[in-house]
Amino acid sequence: MDETRNYDEAVEVIKRAILQSQYDAARTVNEKQLTLYYGIGKYLSLHSRKGFWGKGAIDEISERLDKELPGLRGFTSRNLRYMRTFYEEWKMLEVSSDSDSHRFELAESKMPEVAVTPIWNLQVPNGQSFPIDAFLHIGFTHHRVILGKVKDFDERLFYIRRCASEHFTVDALKNSIAADEYHHQGSLPNNFFQTLPAAEQAFRAVNTFKDEYLLDYINVEELDVRDKQDVDERVVENAIVHNVKNFILTFGKDFAFIRNQYHLDAFGEDQYIDLLFFNRELNCLVAVELKKGKFKTSYLGQLQGYLSVLDGFERKPHENPAIGIVLCKDMNKSFVDYVIQDYTKPMGVSTYKTSKDMSEKLRKALPDVEDLKKLLDAENETATSGTCV
Repeated sequence: MDETRNYDEAVEVIKRAILQSQYDAARTVNEKQLTLYYGIGKYLSLHSRKGFWGKGAIDEISERLDKELPGLRGFTSRNLRYMRTFYEEWKMLEVSSDSDSHRFELAESKMPEVAVTPIWNLQVPNGQSFPIDAFLHIGFTHHRVILGKVKDFDERLFYIRRCASEHFTVDALKNSIAADEYHHQGSLPNNFFQTLPAAEQAFRAVNTFKDEYLLDYINVEELDVRDKQDVDERVVENAIVHNVKNFILTFGKDFAFIRNQYHLDAFGEDQYIDLLFFNRELNCLVAVELKKGKFKTSYLGQLQGYLSVLDGFERKPHENPAIGIVLCKDMNKSFVDYVIQDYTKPMGVSTYKTSKDMSEKLRKALPDVEDLKKLLDAENETATSGTCV
C-alpha cells in the first residue's frame, strides 16, 4: 500500500514536470514568433509607408520568399500585412530608454545591416500595468482577431488577459468579443457587498459574473415548462443536460458543474434548482435559475429559498455562503438594483441573449456551431475529472 502511494506521488511529480516543460517550451516558441513578426512588421512599415518601396512591394516580397524558402508557411502577402498591422497598432509602446521601463528584447535581425534600421527593441513604459506576460503568451492569430475586432486600448488588454488566463481558443475569443464581455464585466445588479461576509469575497463575486450572457444553445421555448402541470419536467432537464458544457464554457473558468434539476428536500418540500455549480475561486455553491421572460421580483424570493436550503443542508463547513444568479430574458436594471438590496442572501440578476437577438454582424463573428461542438468534445475527453473549466 505504501509503495503504491509512493508510485502515485512519483507519477504526479513527473507528470507535472513534463507538463510544465511542455508549457515553457510552447511559450518560448510563441515569444520568438511574436518578436519575429513584430520586427518584420516594423521593417515593412518603415519601408512601405514612407514611399521607399513601390506599389505591390509586399506581394513581390512574399512571392520571392516562397521561391527562396520552398515550403515556408505563414508569410503570404496577407500575413505580412498582418505583421505590419501588428507593429503599427502596438508601436506606441516603444519609448526612449528608461530605467523604470519594462524592457522586452526582440530578436536580432538577420537581414543585412545596411538595409535595416535599429528596429528590434520594444519597451513597455509601465511594466506593472501592461500585461506583458499575457501579451507574449497568446498566439499571433489571437492578436490578429483582437486588433481586427477591438479598437479601444483598454478593451484590447482585457481580451489579451482573458485569452491568457483562460487559455482561449481563437473561436472562444471570437465568441467572447461577440458577446461584448468587456462591457458586461462586473456590472450585474447584485447585493453581494451587503450579504457576503467579507468585502474581498464580494468583490471577487462581482467580477466573476457578468450582467449579460450569450446562451446560443438554449431552447428558450422549453424554459419554465415545469410550471405547467401538463408538461413532463424531464423535457427541461434533458434540454439543459444537452447544453451543460456550453453553460460552463460561457460562465468561465473555475466553475465545476454539479448537476441540473438539483433536488432539494427540506422539511418534506421538494424543490429543484435549474443548474447547480461549485466555483473554486469563490469556494461556494452557485445556483442558477433560468427564466424565459422579463425579470419578476418573485424570482428573487424563489431563489432566496433555494439558497437558504443550500446553506442549511448542503454547504460544507469550509465553504462560503451559496450565491444565486437569476438568468432572464430582459430586466429593468435600475428596478432590479433597487429591489434586490432588501434580500438577505447573496444574489445577482443577469440577462441572456441568443443568436436570434444579435445583429447580423455579430452573428457572423460567432464560431461555427459544429466546430465549437467538436472543440467542446475534445476538451471533455482531455478533462482529468469532473466537468470543470
